[in-house]
Amino acid sequence: MEVLNLVYWTTIVVLLMVATILALVSLGRPRTIPIIVSGGFMTGALALAALPFAPLPLPLAVAVAALGLVLAVIGGGPAATAVLEAATRGSVKQGTHGGILLARTDSRVDDSAYVAPPKTEEVMRGGLVIGLLERLAIAAALMAGFPGAFAVVVAVKGVGRFTELAESESRERFIIGTLTSLIWATAAAGVWILAID
Repeated sequence: MEVLNLVYWTTIVVLLMVATILALVSLGRPRTIPIIVSGGFMTGALALAALPFAPLPLPLAVAVAALGLVLAVIGGGPAATAVLEAATRGSVKQGTHGGILLARTDSRVDDSAYVAPPKTEEVMRGGLVIGLLERLAIAAALMAGFPGAFAVVVAVKGVGRFTELAESESRERFIIGTLTSLIWATAAAGVWILAID
């Protein structure tokens, strides 16, 4: 039985390692296939961790916690990018600072016959760093037993982005990206939570 427990927990660690490596491959220029496969390995680890087995040995507990946290932080960005690409079908142009480009017209009323051409403005800048911090806060808080952090993180992010959510493209990107990011971080942290339960 001791050997079976060791094989069980080692399998979870290996699944998390493979998921983390595939998430790393997806960084930079996100690739859809590796992040989907990474999600599959993470789901496998999550399903195995839900099974009732003997307590997790300390060295493997540290490995599961570390891999879960790293996977939560680095994998959510490529996952959100893949989901956003699928949702928008590439119709939203990317900016140079991680935001999206939107055409904005001057909304002031003017009596002249001249109509200014729409200017392109980048909104939702800094999404990469905000996403990393968001996933770190969520995963670490869940692992520490503070699920109320969800409300705090979403509130801080919503208040910080409030002025940029006037256009439907911004709102859509905010909602889809945030939900994908939160689901990914929760699933990765969930492996450790289920493993120690």
